[in-house]
Amino acid sequence: MGANIQPINVFLKLSRSSKLIFIKIFTFSGMFFFIFGCQSSLEENRNHLVFRYNEHANITSLDPAFAKDQRNIWPCNQLYNSLVRLDDQLNIQPDLAKNWTISEDAKTYEFILRNDVLFHESEIFTNKTRNVNSSDVVYSLNRLLDPKIASPGSWVLQSVKNIIAVNDTIVKIELEKPFPAFLGLLSMKYCSVIPVEMENHDFRENPVGTGPFYFKRWEANEKLVFRKNKNYFEKDSLGNSLPHLEAVAITFLPDKQSEFLQFAQGKIDFISGLDPSYKDELLTNKGELREKYSSSVNMFQHPYLNTEYIGIYLEHPTDEVNSLALRQAINYGFNRKAMITYLRNGMGTEATHGFIPKGLPGFSEKEYYPYNPSKAEELVNQYRQETGIQNPEINISTNASYLDLCEYMQRELLKIGITVNVDVMPPSTLRQQRSAGKLQMFRASWIADYPDAENYLSLFYSKNFAPNGPNYTHFKSEKFDEFYEKATKTAGVNERLLLYQQMDSIITTQAAVVPLYYDKVVRFTQKNVQDLGINPINLLDLRYVKKKMLND
Repeated sequence: MGANIQPINVFLKLSRSSKLIFIKIFTFSGMFFFIFGCQSSLEENRNHLVFRYNEHANITSLDPAFAKDQRNIWPCNQLYNSLVRLDDQLNIQPDLAKNWTISEDAKTYEFILRNDVLFHESEIFTNKTRNVNSSDVVYSLNRLLDPKIASPGSWVLQSVKNIIAVNDTIVKIELEKPFPAFLGLLSMKYCSVIPVEMENHDFRENPVGTGPFYFKRWEANEKLVFRKNKNYFEKDSLGNSLPHLEAVAITFLPDKQSEFLQFAQGKIDFISGLDPSYKDELLTNKGELREKYSSSVNMFQHPYLNTEYIGIYLEHPTDEVNSLALRQAINYGFNRKAMITYLRNGMGTEATHGFIPKGLPGFSEKEYYPYNPSKAEELVNQYRQETGIQNPEINISTNASYLDLCEYMQRELLKIGITVNVDVMPPSTLRQQRSAGKLQMFRASWIADYPDAENYLSLFYSKNFAPNGPNYTHFKSEKFDEFYEKATKTAGVNERLLLYQQMDSIITTQAAVVPLYYDKVVRFTQKNVQDLGINPINLLDLRYVKKKMLND
């Protein structure tokens, strides 16, 4: 007890001025610890209002005209809206357009805009913000065709003849010819609506859209922050305003392993996909969460409109490429199911049914290339007899992320008499050389831009030869082209799907590619993340997401 009284006795012996100084110091210290404690508590309490994810590939632009790949599409989906959008089942739904009509000849689309949509508040407007109107839609779509912009999404409007603002709320789009997939194309982030005032403004410093979140700040290679758009026009099923989150924070850790460590420590809320650096740590070979993560992590999976494949440049001068027998031998010669089990932890479906992926109308139930090493050896021997070449040799180019798949093929194909050389190169080099026709064979993937099998079949239309289109294999077939052109003019769904399957059969039997697997979307979230959802194109939609407080 004496020890407790001693400080009081010391205080009583101090002079009056010393007492005042002591009281001030004590009071300030108390306020400091009180404020610091409150701030820590406030940050902890508000943490559930911020959704955090990492983009290891970095984000190159917030201009929707450059929303070419997932790293740019995801943030753009939080900032912008288009005339229409896709739901999680890939059905076309109203977005900025509340309804629309299509003419009998399927060449004229008329969209009626909502009248309650405001742009994000910005200094570009005289009165902070304003309503979206038809002129903004016309400006945004025509901008894709502007050669000064050089948007990679200009192809979306290749069938468009005119875009007209009939009045403030009606937009008319006229096509050169009918194109059944056109409405789906308009759901792409390329077609996001921005204000005409953005013409002379920088998208990095001041992007303005209508989306559920608005731009707050961008620290290069560090963090990108969006805040809740309190003027957002949508509500949930209970009538509550969207979004539920207060902010989105995106970091830029450069590799997937670092990203996973941040997730495992609870510092980010979500990761998408599997990477060799952590897949075995997180999942069993059967694709199930390991027990150590089952109490803290949720896993979601769904068929992904993504076909992983080996492309074959058919104009390459080598005998191996020119031999149908050898191309078919490659397709028969390795076990896709084992590859998916051991290298992808079960995340995928073996691609033995053609190029159109499982889950997309037009997918064929016919199995073309089941694993058949005996058949593969027969075809290799046929190649030897036809060419006199006893030791066929092929080269497959890939990036480091898919080296394990290519090395697996290398081992398997050697068993049937085909030597495989694997060339690893940076992703940018791989894309450039693939487009220039400098690679004999290359590992690639095709993710649906819009939910129509035409998107996949366009890779084999002869008028789309790379570098002016996505036909990287330079596949050419008069019959295929005839079916393709007929399908683009066919309004009847069933008739069009039949044409799609016939085209897929031509590609597959001619072995223009070696389909590896139909991918799966796989997402991992912290346990407190709710209503994130999942969809076949792996689009990140944060409108409905909620995060529970950790002590709930």
